[in-house]
Amino acid sequence: MADLSNLKVAVLATDGFEEAELTEPVKALKEAGAKVEILSTKSGQIQAFRHQDKGTTVSVDRLINEAQPSEYDAVLLPGGALNADTLRMGPAVQSFLQQMQQAGKPFAFICHAAWELVSANLVKGRTLTSYYTIQDDIRNAGGNWVDREVVVDGNWVTSRQPDDIPAFNREMLNLFAQFTPTASAKG
Repeated sequence: MADLSNLKVAVLATDGFEEAELTEPVKALKEAGAKVEILSTKSGQIQAFRHQDKGTTVSVDRLINEAQPSEYDAVLLPGGALNADTLRMGPAVQSFLQQMQQAGKPFAFICHAAWELVSANLVKGRTLTSYYTIQDDIRNAGGNWVDREVVVDGNWVTSRQPDDIPAFNREMLNLFAQFTPTASAKG
């Protein structure tokens, strides 16, 4: 397993995230030693869904508008239509993602989370996958949408849905390991 003990990951989510798409990747990251922070547009607890049914709640560590992209080494974006549709239009979310991309940091996103990259104007020329219902949005934004369980394109790893999480986690850990700062670089 990859050693991510020097990696700090920002997880951007709000009410309506798909439960397994946050909890399972976060568990894999923590097992690999990464420090994970849940960033949201609201404080307190955020509500998960299992498709259309309410699931667990997750505690928010910080508000997105209080976090600086330079504090993080990678970003994880769980899906869930309500989650992604809410986050995609937030200027703080768009700015955070744009700054992470400009710095060349790795992204892992799944399902509807690609909407956030569409709204941040980051998908043009990229090859990615997502939940099939948003393939037109990706193509209309200049992205190359493909129907595969996992796609790695440069500093991005994407997947379609909860069934793809084993492949998504494997490739996320592999990608993030390539970007893990050394202990001396973290200083």
